[in-house]
Amino acid sequence: MNDTVKDFVKKKAQELIEVPYCCEEAKAAVRSWLDAIGTEQEAGQAKKMIAELEEDRMTADEVLSFAESDAGVQAFGEEAAKNVAAHAREIKSAGGVYCDCEACAAVTAILEKKNELL
Repeated sequence: MNDTVKDFVKKKAQELIEVPYCCEEAKAAVRSWLDAIGTEQEAGQAKKMIAELEEDRMTADEVLSFAESDAGVQAFGEEAAKNVAAHAREIKSAGGVYCDCEACAAVTAILEKKNELL
């Protein structure tokens, strides 16, 4: 992996870690990769990070389903859940597949460099 790609992924990884609602498993996987850069474990940690991020990235359909559920209303509040659902519909109607929140946007940016990481 060239330094430009590595620097880009490191930046996006740091952004992901700083998102308060990002799950702890994703943060841990990203931290492990960051800690492994330049070591024999880097490639293995990259694989683990990618697997975790692929599992955690939400599609617009998943966001919509959650926002319209009782759990989504409890998590967001009724009005915010309606707004989240509406935004998920906007993503879908524009041809988007994935959630575009800060966490998912950082994950998507990292996963776009997946082939260079592996």
